[in-house]
Amino acid sequence: MALADYIYTKPRIETERLVLRPMTVSDVPDLREWMPDKAIYKYWGKGAGRTEKNPELMFEKDEKPTKSFHLGVAIKDSDKVIGDIWVYLIENDRMASVALRLGGAYHSLGYGTEALGAMTRFCFENTELQRLQTQVNTDNAASCRVLEKCGYTREGLVRQGKMVNTWCDYYIYGILASDMP
Repeated sequence: MALADYIYTKPRIETERLVLRPMTVSDVPDLREWMPDKAIYKYWGKGAGRTEKNPELMFEKDEKPTKSFHLGVAIKDSDKVIGDIWVYLIENDRMASVALRLGGAYHSLGYGTEALGAMTRFCFENTELQRLQTQVNTDNAASCRVLEKCGYTREGLVRQGKMVNTWCDYYIYGILASDMP
């Protein structure tokens, strides 16, 4: 398989407790529970936007074909969407950025590690991607732990750089396909 195989049909990735899957309008009640919460944007690089405050807006326009993924993180037993994960800024089908956020009620339960680990494995086993990377505010110790548990390496520090819309110190984390066990 290749990234091109996922332009129109996004993957469904199952783990022991989670399903990473495309979101639908039926997920709006779940999204309303956590997306507008200001606390989850503390280290996100920007506050909740119009779409996060009104998740139904995500489904008003047809999704454009793209190699990028934006999947919901759902609890397998209930299909409740508790977060979302992205693979985006894909360069030459070789390198991409990854981002993950979970509703506050689902922090510190291992869901972040499970979701990121599954997405990382999926990308390296089912696409031609060779590198995934992300930026993390240096104050976000929990996200640093999740990345490190998933095998990502802290590759550098950017001092007072722009992370999305926020000027802050942030780490660059990366992982290569060859780093996977």
